This record gives sequence, C-alpha cells and structure tokens, in this order.
Amino acid sequence: MAYKFIEIGDAKIGTIILIEGVACAVKSMDVSKTGKHGHAKVRMEAIGVIDGKKRVIVKPGSEKFGVPMIEKKRGQVLSVSEKSASLMDMESFETIEVPFIEELGGQIKESDQVEYWIMEGEKIIKRIA
Repeated sequence: MAYKFIEIGDAKIGTIILIEGVACAVKSMDVSKTGKHGHAKVRMEAIGVIDGKKRVIVKPGSEKFGVPMIEKKRGQVLSVSEKSASLMDMESFETIEVPFIEELGGQIKESDQVEYWIMEGEKIIKRIA
C-alpha cells in the first residue's frame, strides 16, 4: 500500500499514522526537552481507526512514521447487520460488505448514503453522508 513518511515531531493531533502496521489517529502528544547529550522524546497516544484500541508509544523526535494514503468513497446502504453494512459503491456499482465504527451503530439505515474509507487494504464506514 502506498504511504508517505513524516517525522513524529511533525505529526499533529488528528493525523493518521501507522503504529505497528495499524492506522491510528493521534489523540495527544507530549514532547520532552532535549538533554545535554540526548534527543527530544515524544510520547504519543493514538486510537486505532478500525479497531478502536488505544496505543501509547514513546520515540525519539526524529523517528519517522508512515502516513497511509486514505481513499474516501461513497456508497449506498443496501442492508445493515449488527456490525457491518452491505454497500453499493456509487462509482463502480459493485456490492461490498463494510464494517462501521461503533458510533454509527443504530444510525445507519437502508438507502442511506455513507462515506467509507479504504486504507491499508481495509474498509470502514466513517460517516453518514
């Protein structure tokens, strides 16, 4: 999958980066000052975009991280199950099964238009359009 690299110090809150191969949104960052002979350290808390798990890492400020390229598409909901929905892509008209984030649990209904993201080969419904 295509992605670009940024230094951890250049990331901002809301930036999506790869941590252990999982796309995560940065929620908070603390940067320590450099010591006499050391480098600045960055403590970062991030939430997995797809799995929702919290991840905390501490790395040197010059460490590079991958930023996944996110493809945003639109689809129409054909049917809804407990944790996923069957969508028809609005461009290619193919039918796909896509999970959705927990916050959308009871809100998605048949014939709604939604925005879904494709990143690192995984798909997820992010919002109702």
